[in-house]
Amino acid sequence: MHSWKLLKRRLLIWLHSVKILLDECIDRRLAEQLSGHEVKTLPKMGWAGIKDGELLRLAEGEFDVLITVDRNLPFQQNLAVLDLVVLVLQARSNRLADLQVLVPEILAIVDTAPKATATVVRE
Repeated sequence: MHSWKLLKRRLLIWLHSVKILLDECIDRRLAEQLSGHEVKTLPKMGWAGIKDGELLRLAEGEFDVLITVDRNLPFQQNLAVLDLVVLVLQARSNRLADLQVLVPEILAIVDTAPKATATVVRE
């Protein structure tokens, strides 16, 4: 019975798990706080230094959500054509301590935020 409960729990996590990509401006340690989701960073994917347009196309193919602090991204790229959620974090700085306060809001909206647009997450 114990193994069935564990299997059921893992299945529920897998069904609700969102594949998230953290932009390179975001401290990789933030990934540890986005529990229940599969989180990777640009460097881990081998995508560090890739220009935004190409990055969005790559991310769209492998991820559900891109999290960034680049406030200009929605104005510089055509997000309307993407099958991707883009969360733009607005905090005092890019430091982990400042971004951590946004984690509850990120977790609350990560699986319901609309695709093809930028959703701003702030305190």
